[in-house]
Formats: sequence, structure tokens, C-alpha cells
Amino acid sequence: MKTAIWLYLFLFVAFFDLHAQYPILTPFAISLGAAPSFIGLMMGMYSITHLPGNIMAGYGVDRFGSRLFIVFSLMGAGIVLLFQSKVTDPWQLLVLRSISGFVLAFLSPACLALLARISSDVTKQGKYMAGNGLVHTLATVVSPAAGAYMVAKIGFTTAFYLLGWVLIVTAVCALFFIRDIKAAPAEKVEPTSSDSKKPAIAEGTPIPWLVFLLPVAISCAQGILSFELPLMSTSTEGMMETGILFSVVSLGALITLSMLFLNKLSSYYRTLWGALGLALVYFTIAAHTPLPFAMLLLFVGMAKGIILPAISTLLIELSGGARYGRTFSVLSIAYSVGAFLGPMLAGQLRDNLSPYYLAFLGLMIGVCFLPFHRRKTTLTPIFPKSR
Repeated sequence: MKTAIWLYLFLFVAFFDLHAQYPILTPFAISLGAAPSFIGLMMGMYSITHLPGNIMAGYGVDRFGSRLFIVFSLMGAGIVLLFQSKVTDPWQLLVLRSISGFVLAFLSPACLALLARISSDVTKQGKYMAGNGLVHTLATVVSPAAGAYMVAKIGFTTAFYLLGWVLIVTAVCALFFIRDIKAAPAEKVEPTSSDSKKPAIAEGTPIPWLVFLLPVAISCAQGILSFELPLMSTSTEGMMETGILFSVVSLGALITLSMLFLNKLSSYYRTLWGALGLALVYFTIAAHTPLPFAMLLLFVGMAKGIILPAISTLLIELSGGARYGRTFSVLSIAYSVGAFLGPMLAGQLRDNLSPYYLAFLGLMIGVCFLPFHRRKTTLTPIFPKSR
């Protein structure tokens, strides 16, 4: 439990720091002369460079533990922000954001794997995942507005410089206070006589690939939202309004994450119905209904507060309690692919089609394929059993 508390504390600081950049990156890029299509490319590159990091994290976390990857990710992101405070050209910003995407790719798989290893009980693991979502949301409730306010007072350069040092200090603290946890004995299988000298390793159960379509769709929808909101206005007042709207989304997630009784419900049905509700909200936004935009964003956050911890718990159940590093690595890859597709598609198609309608279509496709893992199918497993 002590490890979880320290991890939550560092995650809070890291998420606060990273999400404070959401409402200010687009205005900063525009101030450098970047066009909306270039901004979409920049956001997409940030996400696509997650992929090699996610793959490396999947195997590295299972083999070497989470601690060093958490420290490396935070330290690297902080150093990139220090350089980012000095950029004068959109292409320089593109390169630095791509590097930042790679180093931050290790953070989520490492943290989720460490939380999952704290207990071998699925119910407790679900609570730790909900706790991770709660900490994440608490940090993001105030950080977008705080980031916009910071830029309004001290400017882009000083804001990025300060945020960079916060991440570096957090990385140093994580190095001393976070300790790795070995997998619980209950999650291991007994070795056979032929390999009695080898350490017991839990093989887990195969996870169908189609299950990961929904995380791709959710991340794609979030990427579209993160691309569209800052374009509403690039003035100082507009940045403050954008920061508040991002905070409204996080506040909605905080509401449902605080409903602890939801953790007692099936992770499968929480994922299914939460995703369906999120899709309908995006359709409502795309249809330009007279409902207040802020209220719809609150509903977006509430749906995310249900889905995100439920997906993590669902994957723990499907994995059979093994290979957490690889399981959450693939989850992070799915999120990265969606975060790449969202801004890229929005930047190219927003003049002809509402990007929010694309978010609705993607989520509905993910919802339609999610039930397949509940049946006996011949789906290709993500981690085939060794022969």
C-alpha cells in the first residue's frame, strides 16, 4: 500500500504537469507560424512515437521492473520541456514533441504494471486501477486552467521551463521512493520436471486482438477533442476558456470515479455501456444540438470516468494475472494509435466533416466488436500460449 501511495503522489504531479500543456501547445505552435494541418501532424507524431516506446516497455517492464522506466520517462520529458522553452520554429517543436512522445511512452505501462503487482486479488487490482484514474482525473481537473493562467502571467518560455524542472525533480524523487514489486506467487505456474531449474513464469491466457479496438477508438475521440478545443480561440482569454473546458471534462470523470460502488459492477459491462454512452455524446456534439457545450463535455468526462478503469480491470481479468507489462504495453499502443489518428483525421477533414462525427463512428465500431471476446471464437490471441 505504501508503494501505491508514493506512486499516486508522483503520478499526480506528472499528470498535472503534462496536462497543463494541453490548452497552450496549439496557441504556442500558432505563435511560431504553424498551420492547423501542421498542428494535427505534430499531435499525431507525438502519439505515433509512443509506439516504439510502448513495445520496449512491454518487454522491459516484465523483465526489469517498473521503477527505472518511470524515472527515465519523467526525467526525459522534463529535459525535453527545457529545450521546448527555447524553440523558435514549428519544425523544432515537431521534433521535440516526437521525442517527448517516445520517452513518455514508458510511463503508463510501467505504472499500471506496478499497481497490478501490488495485489493478486482481482477486486483489489480493480480498486488500484480506479485509484489511478482518480489521481489522474484530480490532476487534470485544475491543470489545463492552471497552464493557461501560467502562460497568461509569465509567457510560454518561462511556463515550459518551469514545467520541465517540475518533472525532473519528480523523477529524482521517484528514484528514491518507488520500489519494484515482484509478481505474487499465486500468479505463477509450477514448473514441470523437464524445466525444474527454471523460474516459474505465469503464462496467462490469450487476449483477442479485437478487444483493443475500443481503446483505439476512445483515444482517437480524445485526440479529436484535444485538437478541436484549442482551435476555438488562440487569444489569452480564449486559452483560459479552453483550459476551463478541459477542466470540465476532467470534472465529469471525477464525478463517476468518485462513485466507488461502480467498481463492484462487471468490468465488461462498465466498458460496454460507458463506451456506448460516450459515442452518443459525441454524436450529440456533431449534430449541433441546442444543449450547452460545457454540459456535453461534462458527460464526455463522466463516460471516460467509467470506461478507463474498467478497461484496465477487464484486461487484468482476461490476461489471467500474468505478463502485466506486455498487457498494458499493448493497451498503451492502442491508445497511441488512436491518439495519432484523431488529430490527423481532424486536421485533414474538419472543413468537410465534423471531427466529432468521426469520433462517434470509431466508438460505435469499437462497441460492436467488444462482445466478441465473451464468446468462443477463433480470434488471433495477442499472447499465444507457448508450446
